[in-house]
Amino acid sequence: MSVKLTRRDLAKIGFGLGAATVLSRQALAQAPAFFRIGTGGTAGTYYPVGGLIANAVSNPPQLVLTAQASNGSVANVNSIVSGALESGFTQADVAYWAYTGTGLFEGKGKIEDLRLLANLYPESIHLVAAKSANIKSVADLKGKRVSLDEPGSGTLVDARIILAGWGLKESDVKADFLKPNQAAERMRDGGLDAFFFVGGYPTSAITELAATGGGVDLVSLAGPEADAIRKQYSFFASDEIPAGTYKDVAAVKTLAVGAQWVTSAKVPEAVVYEVVKGLWSDKTRAALDAGHAKGKLIRKESALAGAGIPVHPGAERFYKEAGLSKG
Repeated sequence: MSVKLTRRDLAKIGFGLGAATVLSRQALAQAPAFFRIGTGGTAGTYYPVGGLIANAVSNPPQLVLTAQASNGSVANVNSIVSGALESGFTQADVAYWAYTGTGLFEGKGKIEDLRLLANLYPESIHLVAAKSANIKSVADLKGKRVSLDEPGSGTLVDARIILAGWGLKESDVKADFLKPNQAAERMRDGGLDAFFFVGGYPTSAITELAATGGGVDLVSLAGPEADAIRKQYSFFASDEIPAGTYKDVAAVKTLAVGAQWVTSAKVPEAVVYEVVKGLWSDKTRAALDAGHAKGKLIRKESALAGAGIPVHPGAERFYKEAGLSKG
């Protein structure tokens, strides 16, 4: 059976299809974008800073950020690659090695989709020692019970570099692989002489240990050994943890790497643009300044400092508009 349609009928159908298309586009535009941030252990610095950023940048229902605890830098990079996370915090050295397929990622292939959202703040290398262990130098770690942090963490990578810089092999120490809060508990119980932690100061695990654990020292990472490490690894910088950062602990010279927020090239440009725009909003600025000591160091002016990997196009667009990008 044939059906004849009048011009009015065709016009109605055309209007209906057009309206459906508009509604479909609006629905897509209004679909929430979920953006997960891999952070670190709950006793470190990544986790609270990630929570502050997620809460401040989220703009539901269009944009929802969540901060998730994780095993740290390397684990976050791997989760971004697998699609388990949209983004994560990582040390600048780990990001560079992942992108170039060198260092820790030697033989595993280049992670060429890794992209920078922002450089955040310097991460200081803490070598925490029990006062009773009488450790005055990295060389004194020989034969001691030392936690190098858990597998998959950037701290473990850097701890091995530090040991090698002072002429020690991992087998020269009685190595353990614990999260910072676990290491602090073990030291408090007398079962550990020292542990490494890389992160922004102050960190809660060390703060609580210094207050209740019978006294701790921070071991200096300075001198010709540190100079040689900085010459070999350009992502390290000289740093100092001020006196009083932890109870009854003097100022100490150390090394630091940049904490960076990274993502995948596969994340849409529009989503990343809104995330980065939100990161540098007045609302987030106020939350960072009030919420954590390291928050004050997260500055738009240094957002591209130490970028060893390409910047995501969505972030690049924001930085160009802000006059910060050379591109």
